[in-house]
Amino acid sequence: MGIKSLLPGSLGFGTAPLGNMFRAIPDEEAAATVEAAWNAGIRYFDTAPFYGAGLSEIRLGEVLAGRPRDEFVLSTKVGRVILDETEDPAARELGEKGGLFEHGRPNKMLDVYTADATLRSIEDSLTRLRTDRLDIVWVHDVAQDFHGDNWLAVYETARTGAFRVLQRLRDEGVIKAWGLGVNRVEPIELTLDLDEPKPDGFLLAGRYTLLDHDRSLQRLLPAAAEQGVDMVVGGPYSSGILAGGQHFEYQKAPAEIIAKVERMKALAAEHGVGIKAAALQFALAHPATAAVVPGATRPSRIAEDVAALNESVPAAFWTALRDEKLIAADAPTPAA
Repeated sequence: MGIKSLLPGSLGFGTAPLGNMFRAIPDEEAAATVEAAWNAGIRYFDTAPFYGAGLSEIRLGEVLAGRPRDEFVLSTKVGRVILDETEDPAARELGEKGGLFEHGRPNKMLDVYTADATLRSIEDSLTRLRTDRLDIVWVHDVAQDFHGDNWLAVYETARTGAFRVLQRLRDEGVIKAWGLGVNRVEPIELTLDLDEPKPDGFLLAGRYTLLDHDRSLQRLLPAAAEQGVDMVVGGPYSSGILAGGQHFEYQKAPAEIIAKVERMKALAAEHGVGIKAAALQFALAHPATAAVVPGATRPSRIAEDVAALNESVPAAFWTALRDEKLIAADAPTPAA
């Protein structure tokens, strides 16, 4: 169990923004951002069919197709099948994430977690990514934020369909690892309690950040660490609010979150710390965390992420955050 040994470093590149999340991104800008990540030494790339109805996979594949396949790790997701039929992207029903990819491709997306759909999704992703294999496959969004009160039924379909297919593919050596890619802790907690099948890791987005980590600390991360199941932290900037953006949880940030971030930034400034450094290094400090995968749509952001990862953060800064109850008292923090 575990995926840490598969990953080439603690910093990956999350490509959700390349699917035109929040805004329409020119192809040239998207390609330059992937190139910047490669040139900065990043060798783990995460994507999904959901990101712009295949747009992120297509854009990522166009750049990585010119790179030696053995030199990078690639993960994508299953749970959605992209059709040739079109629809209005802005009118899609996406649970709590409405309008997230309204600038993406107009291809219709079906939420489906059966065994057959999982195999089809993988084949389609291989085509869009222009590659012959995937390293890690995540089962995407089997949680309440997308499926509401029906999420447990969706999860059960995935458990008997996608989970078993991915475990078989891993055991056969077709993929190297599998797990869940979600924005909520509940489906991961359920999966950790299963006797079979057993995943290798999880991609948890937005739930282990400076702004939201209490629930993960209570049960999820201790259980994952005990079982040797590694976590990849997605969305370490909480949808952008911790990196100078305006979004939290994929929506406009509410006043209380803005105020909390401003206080964190003030403390960071007092200690000579960048807020991006604090966000990345906090997420990586937990022993269950294998990597962080922030997203970016501009080449300059990649350089900022690399610098943030290597920035020196004094212990006094973390103490100040604890003293003002801005982070949990029991949250692990990096050594000085």
